[in-house]
Amino acid sequence: MTERPEEPGTESAPLPAAVEDLHRLVLQSLDDDQAQEVISIPLAGKSNIADHMVIASGRSTRQVASMAVKLADKIKQQCGRSPRIEGLPAADWVLIDADDVIVHLFRPEVRNFYNLERMWAFGDDADVGAAAGG
Repeated sequence: MTERPEEPGTESAPLPAAVEDLHRLVLQSLDDDQAQEVISIPLAGKSNIADHMVIASGRSTRQVASMAVKLADKIKQQCGRSPRIEGLPAADWVLIDADDVIVHLFRPEVRNFYNLERMWAFGDDADVGAAAGG
């Protein structure tokens, strides 16, 4: 427990969940909320922005916003993190930044336009190509 230096006054704060626990929580929450075309792109060793990028679609702006709010609440409750959220008022594209896992939630038309799967496919990610094509 002494591996991480603690800031004064945070001794009783829960330690952040492990990256894989956070990743599983994100995927489970999106599954529970019936997100469509969920893909996960491993970024560890390829980018320093996060270890995983998860991309999913919702059927409407209402569903995208609902998924984002629920996911952010679950991350805060279960992992002790306060993720940063951008894009909620319009909910065409909502970004949830939980440090180790970045989540992009889109309406289908907006997702097709930006095509993040192609942008972040590193050539050796056969899973990303297969998932994006389905």
